[in-house]
Amino acid sequence: MSMPVEDRMLARYPLFGLDFSVLSEEDIATLVASTLRSPEQGVGLVITPNIQHISLLRHNPALLQACQNAAVLTCDGFPLYYYAKWRGLPVRGRVTGRGIVADLLAQPARLRQHRLFMVLDSDATVAAARHWADKHGLADRLACLVPEMGFDKRPADMDSLARQIAAHNTSLLFMGVGAPRSEIFVNQYRASLPPCWALCIGQALLVAFGSLPAPPKLVQRFNLEWLWRIALEPRRLLKRYAVSACGFAGAVLRDVLRRD
Repeated sequence: MSMPVEDRMLARYPLFGLDFSVLSEEDIATLVASTLRSPEQGVGLVITPNIQHISLLRHNPALLQACQNAAVLTCDGFPLYYYAKWRGLPVRGRVTGRGIVADLLAQPARLRQHRLFMVLDSDATVAAARHWADKHGLADRLACLVPEMGFDKRPADMDSLARQIAAHNTSLLFMGVGAPRSEIFVNQYRASLPPCWALCIGQALLVAFGSLPAPPKLVQRFNLEWLWRIALEPRRLLKRYAVSACGFAGAVLRDVLRRD
């Protein structure tokens, strides 16, 4: 008999000094859709690290703390996944924010018990979110907000965002404004937020709503999503990926030396 998802949630393996979950994309989507967080449980932060996250941990204590406090931490980036496999850890496969969101939004009826709040990147994405909610009878369950650029540097803006999330009685929060802003905001304001699942999923909602093309199947099969994204946004992503790759390589070296 398979173990319930809630019990498997407790199973973890160590990587880069953090505790990673063995749950699959489907497991996490099922857990999030089917359960409401209690006041005692508080915020259940879900983070899906890629090489950028890992490269930032050494110099960003706020992100490190967010990852340490996450209810669910998964190997999103394929270098993390292959490194975990090389270490002989019980990783079941890549678990991406895009996959979790696709699973959740594909069965909207499961979300009717939730109060949804989406923090998004643009008015166009808000329009797409509202269209999806209208189509599936969830319009009265959804609230959206596009924060001002640089909101994470202004305490007053973050206070306001936390208040609006709380006023909506949010039970499922989608943070779609990118790393590490999403993760740090949720962790720093968890005491002000209602009991909820908080998914830090970057551009996953853009893909789910069709605002951003999903990588072709062949690209996904060969783990070339990074190259696909660079091709779509070379000016924004090329330097970021190069810096992240170097930082990740250093993190792997330190992790190997720490364990050997």
